[in-house]
Amino acid sequence: MQVPLILAAEQGAAGGHSPSAIWVWPFVAILLCIAILPLMRRTHRWWEENHNKLLIAGILAAATLGYYQFRGYGIAVHGEKAPAGESAQVSSEAEHEQAAPTDAGGHHYSEAGWPTVWAVFDHAVLNEYIPFLTLLFCLYVIAGGIVVRGDIQATPRVNTTILGIGGLLASFIGTTGAAMVLIRLLLKTNVERKRIVHTVVFFIFIVANIGGTLLPIGDPPLFLGYLRGVAFFWTLSLWKQWAFVLVLTLLVYYLWDCWAYRHEEQRDIELDKAHIEPIRISGTLNVLWLLGVVAAVAMLDPAKPFPGTDWHPFPYLREGVQLAMAGLSLLTTSAVLRKENQFNYVAIGEVACLFIGIFITMQVPIEILNAMGPQMAEAGFTKPWQFFWCTGVLSSVLDNAPTYVVFFETATTLPIDPARAVELGTTGRQIDGGLLTAISCGAVFMGANSYIGNGPNFMVKTIAEQSGVRMPSFFGYMVYAALVLIPIFVATTLVFFRNAAT
Repeated sequence: MQVPLILAAEQGAAGGHSPSAIWVWPFVAILLCIAILPLMRRTHRWWEENHNKLLIAGILAAATLGYYQFRGYGIAVHGEKAPAGESAQVSSEAEHEQAAPTDAGGHHYSEAGWPTVWAVFDHAVLNEYIPFLTLLFCLYVIAGGIVVRGDIQATPRVNTTILGIGGLLASFIGTTGAAMVLIRLLLKTNVERKRIVHTVVFFIFIVANIGGTLLPIGDPPLFLGYLRGVAFFWTLSLWKQWAFVLVLTLLVYYLWDCWAYRHEEQRDIELDKAHIEPIRISGTLNVLWLLGVVAAVAMLDPAKPFPGTDWHPFPYLREGVQLAMAGLSLLTTSAVLRKENQFNYVAIGEVACLFIGIFITMQVPIEILNAMGPQMAEAGFTKPWQFFWCTGVLSSVLDNAPTYVVFFETATTLPIDPARAVELGTTGRQIDGGLLTAISCGAVFMGANSYIGNGPNFMVKTIAEQSGVRMPSFFGYMVYAALVLIPIFVATTLVFFRNAAT
C-alpha cells in the first residue's frame, strides 16, 4: 500500500519557514471562478464547457505546484508503519522517508524542489482526489439507472413525504444520487401546480444537502473526513443534529406548502387529481450495486485491516470494486432507462474538472491554517459554535468540501480534551469530537445556503429549469436560505453547540 501522507506546516518546522499567504491566490481564484463566471453575461456560456473549467483548474493547479517546486524548502510528510507482508514499494518509500530530514519532534520533511512537488501531488491527487472522484462517479452512474415513475396528487403531505424520504436516502446513496432519483418524480408530481419554486428550493435544502449527514458517502465533505482517518460509522453519531434540522426544515416546508396549496387555482387542483399515475420503480437491480459501493468504502480502506483479519486491502482495491459496481450497473441497466432519466456525464465531468484544481490549490491554505492553529487557540477560537459558523459561512459562499478540509486540519492542531478525542485511523493524529461534529454539521448543513455550496445544488436547479420551473437567481435563492435556514441554524447552535462540550 502507499504510505498515506498528511500535509502540515508548523512554526519553526522545515527550517523555520511557513507558507506565504500570497500563494493562497490560486485556491481563491478557482473558487471565485466557480462563483462568478456562471453569472456574467460574457462568460457564462464559455464556462458551461467542461474543457474550459479544466483549463482554468489546470493553470491554477500548475501555479500551486510551481510554488512548491521553487519555494526552497520542503513539506511535512508523516508516514505510517506498513503492515507485515507489504510490497517492496512500501519498503522503498519507508527507506526514503527515513532518509528525509527530521526535526526534534520526529517529523519527516521532503527535500526542496521535485520531492516536495511529488509529496503534494501524491497526497492531493493519488490519496484524496482519486478516491473522492471515484465514489462520486460510481454513485452518479448507478443512481442514474434507477427510474422512479409516477404522478401522484401533489398535496403538501405528499410533497413533504417525498422530501423526507430524500432526506433519509441521501445519506445512503449520496446527495447526488438521491437528487437524481427523486427530482423528476417531484417535478412530475407537481406539474399541474403553479406554485412549485419553493418546493424545488426545499428539495435542494433537504435532499441535496441536509440529508447527506449520516454516512461518509452522503456528502463530499464527510468523505474527505473519512479519507483523513475518521471512522466510517462515526458520522452516525450526528443523527441528533441531522434529525433536528431535518424535522424543522420539513415542518417549515409543510406549513409553506399548505399556504401555497390553498392559493392554487381550483382548476389546477382538479387537473392534478385527474392525472394520477401510481409510483413505479425500474432499475432496482442498481440497489445491489449501490450496496456494493457502500461495502467497499466501509471495509476496503487500505489504511486499516479488513474486518476480522490482519489483511490490509492493497492500494485502490476499494476504488476498483466501486468501479466494478458502476460497470455492472451500466451492463445490467437498459439504455432506455438511462435515456428516460436524461442521464449523461456532463455533471460528473464538471466535478472532475474543477476538483482536480481545488484539491491541489487548497494545500497552501491547509498548511497556513495548520501553522496558525496555536495562535487561533490563544485567540480563543476553540469552541464548537465558532467552528460550526465559520465552516458553515464559508461553505455557503465557496464550496463545502474544501472548506471542511481547511477547518478539519485547523482543528487537529488545537489542544484536545482526552475525554472527547477522536482517533484519526492509524495516522497517530486526533481531533476533538465536539469540533469535528461542528465542522461536519456546518459544512453539510450550510452547503445549502447557496447554489455553489454543494455540487448537486446546481444540478437540481438545471433540471428544474429544463422542466419549465423559473428558479430564483443566485441571490434570490440565498434570500430563501436566509429566511428559512439561518433561523434553524441559530436554533441548532443553541441546542447543540452553545457550550464547549457537545
